[in-house]
Amino acid sequence: MLAAIDDARTLANMDELSKAIWQAHASGVVDDDGAQTLAEALHARRGSIRGSLKPVGIPAGRLSLFPPKRLQRAPERSEAIARRRRLATSGPMPPALASRFTMGQLAVLRIIADEMSTAGVCGLCMDAIAARAGVCRRLAQAAIRLAEGDGLIVIQERRHEGRKNDANLIRVISQEWLTWIKRGRRSHPKGHRVQMSASHGYTGSQQTIHRPAEPSQKLPEGRGRHRSERPNQIRTAR
Repeated sequence: MLAAIDDARTLANMDELSKAIWQAHASGVVDDDGAQTLAEALHARRGSIRGSLKPVGIPAGRLSLFPPKRLQRAPERSEAIARRRRLATSGPMPPALASRFTMGQLAVLRIIADEMSTAGVCGLCMDAIAARAGVCRRLAQAAIRLAEGDGLIVIQERRHEGRKNDANLIRVISQEWLTWIKRGRRSHPKGHRVQMSASHGYTGSQQTIHRPAEPSQKLPEGRGRHRSERPNQIRTAR
């Protein structure tokens, strides 16, 4: 077994040898001391193999194979502040829950609530959430972690080995918050409309008010007609 460990050249071979060692230990072929010795030799050999591996395809001057992240920022700070205040004061969640968060955090949670209302899950990347809420990336991450710690949301990671990870899926699990979101959707079936912009991803929200068409009002009899069409009337001089 030690000779097989020394002859191994890939990490896949090391995984197979590790499985064989512990299967032999479970069946009683290898005792505890022998299994410990083989495991230490396996660990040392695996470290040497990993040290000899070199990444392939990374361009010169870049630390990762993937291109650097492109930050999404509002063109002006005043617009980001106004958007943040508008979203935070629009009632994204019940007052009892909203009292735990700051204005910037409430703006982030409003973006998540809007995605839950329209798509049933928030699949936006962190940069997009931060840009739409008018906050920085770290503040958006802190708000989401705080909401997760309070048991309001659950985060599903979508990692991929060897390629770029997908954005995490965020779902609201608080029944109180879900009821609040459903009430807002019923009161405004076509209400909260988000306008997209190529510059920074979000230009704010507008509330569309749909009013029923008023019935046309008829003019009183004798009005609105040409003078020649009016019936002859006798004007009595006073």
